Amino acid sequence: MRNALVKSLLLSAACVGASPAFAQEEGTSSDGLGEIIVTAQKRAENIQDVPIAISAVGSEYLESRGISSIDSLGTIAPNVKIERAPSSKTITQIAIRGSVTINPAITWEPAVGLYLDGVYIAKAQGSIFDIADLERVEVLRGPQGTLYGRNALAGAINLITKKPSGEAGGSMELTYGSYDYKKIKGVIDLPRMGIFSAKLSGQYVKRDGLVDIVPNPVAGVVTALPNVVNQTDTIDSGSFMAQVRAELSDSVALDYTYDYNKQKQRPPFAQLLRVNRTRRPPRHFRSGLAELCIGGAFFPLHLYANPKRQGVASIDGGVYERSRAYGHALTLTADLGSATLKSITAYRDLAWSDGLDLDGSPTPVAYTQRITDYHALSQELQLTGTALSDRLNYVLGAFYFKEKAETLGPQVFFGGGADFQSDYGSHTRAFALYTQLDYKLTDALKLSVGGRYTHEAKDVRRFLRVNFDAANGIFSPLVVANIPYGGVPDAKYNNFSPAATLSYAASEDVNVYARFARGFKSGGFNGETNDFGAPTAACPTGALELCDPYNPEKVDSYELGIKTKLADGRLILNVAAFRDQHKDIQLSIFRATGAASSIVRNAASARIQGLEFEAIARPVDALTVNATLALLDAKYNKYLDAGLDVSNNRAFPHTPKRSASLGVDWAVFKGDWGKFNLYGDVNYVSAYFTFPYPLVTPTPSDQNAYTTRSKGRTIVNLRAALSDFEIGGVKTEIAAFVRNLTKEDNPSNFIDFGPGFGGLTLGYFPDPRTWGISAAVRF
Repeated sequence: MRNALVKSLLLSAACVGASPAFAQEEGTSSDGLGEIIVTAQKRAENIQDVPIAISAVGSEYLESRGISSIDSLGTIAPNVKIERAPSSKTITQIAIRGSVTINPAITWEPAVGLYLDGVYIAKAQGSIFDIADLERVEVLRGPQGTLYGRNALAGAINLITKKPSGEAGGSMELTYGSYDYKKIKGVIDLPRMGIFSAKLSGQYVKRDGLVDIVPNPVAGVVTALPNVVNQTDTIDSGSFMAQVRAELSDSVALDYTYDYNKQKQRPPFAQLLRVNRTRRPPRHFRSGLAELCIGGAFFPLHLYANPKRQGVASIDGGVYERSRAYGHALTLTADLGSATLKSITAYRDLAWSDGLDLDGSPTPVAYTQRITDYHALSQELQLTGTALSDRLNYVLGAFYFKEKAETLGPQVFFGGGADFQSDYGSHTRAFALYTQLDYKLTDALKLSVGGRYTHEAKDVRRFLRVNFDAANGIFSPLVVANIPYGGVPDAKYNNFSPAATLSYAASEDVNVYARFARGFKSGGFNGETNDFGAPTAACPTGALELCDPYNPEKVDSYELGIKTKLADGRLILNVAAFRDQHKDIQLSIFRATGAASSIVRNAASARIQGLEFEAIARPVDALTVNATLALLDAKYNKYLDAGLDVSNNRAFPHTPKRSASLGVDWAVFKGDWGKFNLYGDVNYVSAYFTFPYPLVTPTPSDQNAYTTRSKGRTIVNLRAALSDFEIGGVKTEIAAFVRNLTKEDNPSNFIDFGPGFGGLTLGYFPDPRTWGISAAVRF
């Protein structure tokens, strides 16, 4: 029993990876490619046998590319695009197959499920954090509603850490690079003590800013505040993880994990790309103009606009971004013979805040803050096993989730001419039951069916206060809304997400499958709404978006795939084709009217289809090449705006028509003295829109989709490593790297403030070319 349990635990964590999706396994012949073991379907399986579109990378690949957080994972799988949200280094926008959540507000739900060792990371805020000792990463494309549930509409990402081995060992790595980049990373695996094994890991990263802040360079222009920072786009981040495993008996093991991360840094520079220009503002505090009159002084914003990346800039706001998150997870695994019972209990807590200068200039036009407090409790039970002489594999599960989220939002515009306190919060309670059955109709033909029932309830609070009197300089507080919890009825949703897959093993090296799956993204309240009207019988509070919460977004996905191993095991080629039908798409449209906020509409239905190719080849023993290619075609079936169908005049956000990646691992030399390897990666993304704005607009100040359209990017990264040589009996590695070799500098994200701010548009650029050297020891 003990051996069976240990084998199960090791399989669920095992991965010996050097290349995306596939890895050389111990015992595999040198002229072939091994396969990675994944747990995407709640049990250990060879990735080539899993009948879904899944990509995975192992620890060797992650270490060779310096990947320790999800914002660097956008290259490992086709039709997966991971961006940092505008003005943030800790918030993600993850798009898979054209589905994405743009708005990072804490009351919004992501379209992609993110999991750390089986624990759900529920929000985009604080989702970029470092993990010092990852075992592997799995990226599942397409709806995963059956096994992963709510908010896995587009797919899921599993981050799996290395577990304590019970054997003494560890590693230490030091890195130095451009912009005074410094990183220290360490892992200590402690020897087994009785029934206990333990491991400690962590890292700390610090870097100077990518943009220097200087005094206002425009002579004769008055700024309201002196410069309060000398750099922005800095890094100051630390993370720590403690893991303890207790083998309570031959058949029962208990794993406890505590993870902690903290970032105290300055956000990316909100660079002013454009603003409309007028000759002279006709009235005090007039918005919608490039020149504002504040306290008798004129501020020509157009003088600070620059479409090219800036390394030097001037701002007047005290910009910052802080994130502190920690989590406790307790996993109990019991081997019951023909079945395994697993319990995952977790608590997560997040304190997050930022302060943003959102005009890209030293003029006091826009300064906002968000101060978030969040915590969540989850409990999951899983029973996996086999029956009917191993012809049936099954998964049964139950999931409970509870969260509380609060955001305080002070905002100041036009030198204090408009001052807002915009606060909101929500509670969520969710419960789910799920199952999946895999039955072998024949030795080669397998039918998988499953379903998940979810019930959830949400409530909301909203507070909005305005202070202004532009004409006389008198600031009078006006409470626009003060809606407590219970002020509007709870939003309640019930969902059933089925899935069915028919897979056929044509040979040992060829597997084909056809799959149907349904996914959904939770509905809810737009906590940051500014849409208030007169009270009515149907809506006593006058909060129209809160009285009528938006509905869940749903997708029905149809997928065909083939997974092959060719050329005597030297080539693996996987292809997937999909067609997704979306309805009630949750569209977030930013409106800079009053307090900065977005409106939310279930305005559209759409068809998204595409092709995905993944390949890995080892033409000779010393060379491994991996490549992906993705084609994506998105089209609105219907898009209602003010009762009119405008589907032909709206952009689809974050859906590049083409994306591709190419990676090369070349073992240049290898001998008793060690080995020398070269690694190269190229990632290409074609042009894409970032907001669902109109493609054609009546005036230049209107929010036009082409204003916030990225031209795409091609990023080239290189690394050289001399490793496995000994110094004082310790294995050592020395490496050098360069990132963004070709200096790609097209903006990757934007904010368009629209006509209320004269078409003021901000751009956010990828990091410039950087270099570094590292030294590591493993013992």
